[in-house]
Amino acid sequence: MANAQKSLLSMNEHNKYIYYQVVDLPGISADSLYKNAVYFIKQVYPKTKPMQMSNNSIIIKDKFLTYTYIVKHEDGEIACTLSIECKEAKYRYWLTDFVFTPYEKNRYGLFVPINGIDIPLETAISKVTKKELDGYLDQTGSFCKQLSEKLKKYMAEGRAIKKQDQPPAKVVTDKW
Repeated sequence: MANAQKSLLSMNEHNKYIYYQVVDLPGISADSLYKNAVYFIKQVYPKTKPMQMSNNSIIIKDKFLTYTYIVKHEDGEIACTLSIECKEAKYRYWLTDFVFTPYEKNRYGLFVPINGIDIPLETAISKVTKKELDGYLDQTGSFCKQLSEKLKKYMAEGRAIKKQDQPPAKVVTDKW
C-alpha cells in the first residue's frame, strides 16, 4: 500500500513533484465554490494566512512531519504549497514545491529542524539514500491523498451555516 502512494505524485513542466486534480461539481457556481474553499482554509488552517487570495484562487503554505519507519520518531518536515482555483461548476487544486527539512535531536532530547538545510524533493536523491527518499515520497503521497479527500468533502457539502443564537432581550428597568 505504501508504495502505491508514491505513484500519486507526478512531475510538472518545471520538473517539480506535483499532486494535481480537477473536480467537476455540476450545478455549483464559481462564487459558491470559492466561498467553500475559503471556509476550508479557515477551518483546516485557522492560524495560517493565505499567501495570495484573488476572486477565484487561494494559495497557502503548508507543512507536515515525516517519520522514520524503524523507530517511529520525527525525521523531518516537508513544506509545500497548496493552490485552489475555482470556475463555474468545477475547481482544481494542486500541491507542489515540496521541500524537506531534516530534524536532529537537541540537548533536551527533542527533535527540532536543522537550520539552513532545506532540500527540494526533486534533488533529494543526492542528499539522502534511495530508501529514505522513497519513504518521503510515500508519506508525501499519503498526506496529499488525505488532504484531497478532506478538501473534496468541504467543497461538495458546502459551508454549514449555523444559525446565530439570538441574544436575550434587554430589560429596561428605568421605564415602565
